[in-house]
Amino acid sequence: MAKKKTKIDKPDVHKDLEGLDIKINEFGEIITNYKVDAINEFLNENVDDKKLRVQESEARSEEE
Repeated sequence: MAKKKTKIDKPDVHKDLEGLDIKINEFGEIITNYKVDAINEFLNENVDDKKLRVQESEARSEEE
């Protein structure tokens, strides 16, 4: 009995990252069609970093 081929749909992504394609090759290297700096800039603008929030609150409490 033949196996059914699974259809791979593209995931829903943010409109600013439309066309993003990330793959991992046989050596474990991450291959992407976007520059890492562009991805980092997007993440800095759109994702809240919990560790930075904690560090800022600790710095404020040390100042007082």
